[in-house]
Amino acid sequence: MNKGAYSPVPFSDVGITGSFWRERLDTVLSRTIPSQHKKLAEVGILESLRLPEPVPPLVIPRNSHGFTVQVFWDSDVGKWIEAASYALAHRRDPDVEGKIDAIVDDLAKAQSPDGYLNCWYNEREPEKRWTNLRDNHELYNAGHLLEGAIAYFRTTGKRKFLDVMERYVDHIASTFGRGPGQKRGYPGHQEIELALVKLYRLTGDKRRLDLAFYFIDERGREPHYFTQEAIARGEDPKAFWANTYEYNQSHVPAREQTRMVGHAVRAMYMASAMADLALELKDDGLKRACEALWRDVTTAQMYVTGGLGPKETNEGFTEPYDLPNETAYAETCASVALIFWAHRMLHLDLDGAYADVMELALYNSALTGLSHEGTHYFYSNPLESRGQHRRWAWHVCPCCTMNVSRLVASVAGYAISTRDDGVAVHLYGGFKTAAIIGGVRVAIRESSDYPWSGKARIEVDPEAPTAFELKLRLPGWARDATISVNSETLAPDVTRGYATIARTWTSGDVVDLDLPTPAERLYAHPNVRMDVGRVALRRGPFIYCVEEADNPGGHVQALTLQRWARLKTEWRADLFDGVATLSAAAKRLVPGDAAGALYASSPPRAEDAVLTALPYYLWANRETGSMQVWIAEATA
Repeated sequence: MNKGAYSPVPFSDVGITGSFWRERLDTVLSRTIPSQHKKLAEVGILESLRLPEPVPPLVIPRNSHGFTVQVFWDSDVGKWIEAASYALAHRRDPDVEGKIDAIVDDLAKAQSPDGYLNCWYNEREPEKRWTNLRDNHELYNAGHLLEGAIAYFRTTGKRKFLDVMERYVDHIASTFGRGPGQKRGYPGHQEIELALVKLYRLTGDKRRLDLAFYFIDERGREPHYFTQEAIARGEDPKAFWANTYEYNQSHVPAREQTRMVGHAVRAMYMASAMADLALELKDDGLKRACEALWRDVTTAQMYVTGGLGPKETNEGFTEPYDLPNETAYAETCASVALIFWAHRMLHLDLDGAYADVMELALYNSALTGLSHEGTHYFYSNPLESRGQHRRWAWHVCPCCTMNVSRLVASVAGYAISTRDDGVAVHLYGGFKTAAIIGGVRVAIRESSDYPWSGKARIEVDPEAPTAFELKLRLPGWARDATISVNSETLAPDVTRGYATIARTWTSGDVVDLDLPTPAERLYAHPNVRMDVGRVALRRGPFIYCVEEADNPGGHVQALTLQRWARLKTEWRADLFDGVATLSAAAKRLVPGDAAGALYASSPPRAEDAVLTALPYYLWANRETGSMQVWIAEATA
């Protein structure tokens, strides 16, 4: 039997049956995607696809660097089509399909005779195309449009958009490379590499994989393309506003990088593509680079929520252990892209450590980017607030809006993987699929109330008895997990976070998995100076926070949690359609004898209080107020 790598079951072949993800998916289908299309029209993005004449004034003025985010409006359209296509796979909607078809018609008309397609340049600066890859996102836009085209084709079978984009890819392939007359360029903002690998997997055309490899392999080589490009534009390369090519990870070749630096979203897209290429090309150098970057991120640069990038000015990384809470940038897009990377690393090497990070970011830093009601968002995701952070209905740079909706709409694709001799289950929460294992069609159904409960049942239904391995992920937070098959308790082999059950399966076999989910405390490495003397709370895959709405009496930063206080779990049917909250005896600090004094020689008074915490992803869905993830801890 084939002992090769596992491959994810496509999202379109996995049904969602569990209430948690069904509710999130229904919200995206019914509210998020329609409202996003309306916003794309209101702000002029859809109109820009028609190349209006005369050319209208800029909606978004250029900033101090001479840059306007209108240059990547095409990418927002591509991501919306991708998200809407994923949604259509769950429920066909003629209205949404018609809206996509109308956009595709506009893009087809906007395409240049040579295949080039960028509405900013075709409308405003046709003579300047491919002159500023460093800043102006042409290849990034192409990547998101291509991903949208692939998703729409996979869902509907309609080829028009895919044909448009394949013509564009042909143009790009003829423009960039190491051949005579070609530009040795690569994206300033990585993304197209991911799309090209997807196109290769769809069509089998190895030219697409070769182009993705070129973009990764050429990045950071000398003479530096962005330097040469700036000189050709008549600019001083030293005047680059970011001051360093670390910003876009082109400071050294990709396979030589060992620390994650610069803009977090670009970094995650690059690492995801590196993992894809390492798998497809069996490139050990790229794999080793991915592993080194993974260690750096997860041991020194990742928030407890799975957020990435503490700094606003570069939307990215700074230095090891620099993880401020109130000023955390932790862009939603970066967390979504971390999930992409973790999922790809998981298929390079089936290791639960990758799945743990994938799940952490999924349930926490990524999911918080979308409001409970589905039409408001977070761009950055701080871990503490005095009440100044509010969700917004749209953003001048709306990248995160469609990124979180396409993640939720495709979440089923992260749950299960297969190979000829096995099935691996990575996520729980109510998923079902069927796959050919050992030449036999096998239906798999996982049912649970996960993430609120760790009890899951996996029903295995092969059309004929067949031998294969069922691998069940045991999350890193799960202790004392128990597994039974047909009510018989097993002690299966557990390797790198996966329990393996190898047997001949017959119709009606049932596996019961129990992952205890007690609430527990988490402590940061002492080098994370912002969290010294503080504690975070976790239950199952959720990181919890305390919010003023649940803890009236003043800002939550005045609460302290005793180390000995027992954490209690309570199911609250009255909150957000049902949520498990945590509570504990605590203290609230109030002014002492010197009430009204800014400073005093006597300590504040500690009053008895009850601390209530809810999952971090739900914060800022009610009245404005303070919030924090890391709570002051008293040891006495």
